[in-house]
Amino acid sequence: MIRMEQRTLGRTGRDVSVVGQGTWQLGGDWGEVEEADAFGVLDAAVESGVTFFDTADVYGDGRSEQLIGRYMKDRPDAGVFVATKMGRRAEQLPENYVLDNFRSWNDRSRANLGIDTLDLVQLHCPPAAVLSSDAVYDALDTLVAEQRIAAYAVSVETCAEALTAIARPGVASVQIILNPFRLKPLDEVLPAALEAGVGIIARVPLASGLLSGRYTADTVFAAEDHRTYNRHGEAFDQGETFSGVDFRTGVDAAAEFAALAPEGTTPAQTALRWIVQQPGVTTVIPGARSVAQARANASAAALPPLPQGTLDAVRDLYDRRIRAEVHPRW
Repeated sequence: MIRMEQRTLGRTGRDVSVVGQGTWQLGGDWGEVEEADAFGVLDAAVESGVTFFDTADVYGDGRSEQLIGRYMKDRPDAGVFVATKMGRRAEQLPENYVLDNFRSWNDRSRANLGIDTLDLVQLHCPPAAVLSSDAVYDALDTLVAEQRIAAYAVSVETCAEALTAIARPGVASVQIILNPFRLKPLDEVLPAALEAGVGIIARVPLASGLLSGRYTADTVFAAEDHRTYNRHGEAFDQGETFSGVDFRTGVDAAAEFAALAPEGTTPAQTALRWIVQQPGVTTVIPGARSVAQARANASAAALPPLPQGTLDAVRDLYDRRIRAEVHPRW
């Protein structure tokens, strides 16, 4: 097994690899993934030094959690920190975020993962009002007291939501979209998290694959792939698909980004390296549907830091092609 750089995940006090493994893909929401391929991805990640898996109770209606649970049962020596999420199984109303529902959702995740005490449970992009509710945090504290979970966190859509969560003393970490096509968290969220000792989990790091540079304007995705059915936010927040970037705009910008990749480095690895070196980031969670992808993603942790010229070029690309056109609401 390769040893990867570890960072402390905020108030959990636990160390995790700077490149983790996102498992939304393994649930089937990006097209069907066979079980053998899913286990191959998890194993390749662990062998490449990954010690952090991120999942959710709605990824494949629990399939992702179940696959991780079975993998961890077979690999108890893997030493992986598993973070899951809850809250999207119910209608997105603040009144649904109550202790009884938390216990029910938590029981399901614990059964899926085969773990009595979950390492970390994140509220899964809840309504903004939830993040300001004292009763919600009291309920989460109860889950900790009952030893159902070791720590809690939030996954958010906006920077304002992230800042609200960071101000809460019990929140261990915040998960937020961050990539070269989504820079706004750099302004306030990352500095606030760093000062408060809150971990940052960077998700959608490749803008749903755009930053891999593999797609053209003519690329067609499977019908069951969210990159087909959620381009305009039809099923969930638009920012989760291509980081909210119009696909054709994103393809053109991604071609320009690909030219910034250092020799011998892929655009995807360059994007991951860019995220890892942002002050305040704890871990980044790219997904993978193949062993090769999992290994390539993990290898980004060992790349040398990008030079200032490349960082400046990323900012310039964002300002020219992305920010003003498609990201005014972020």
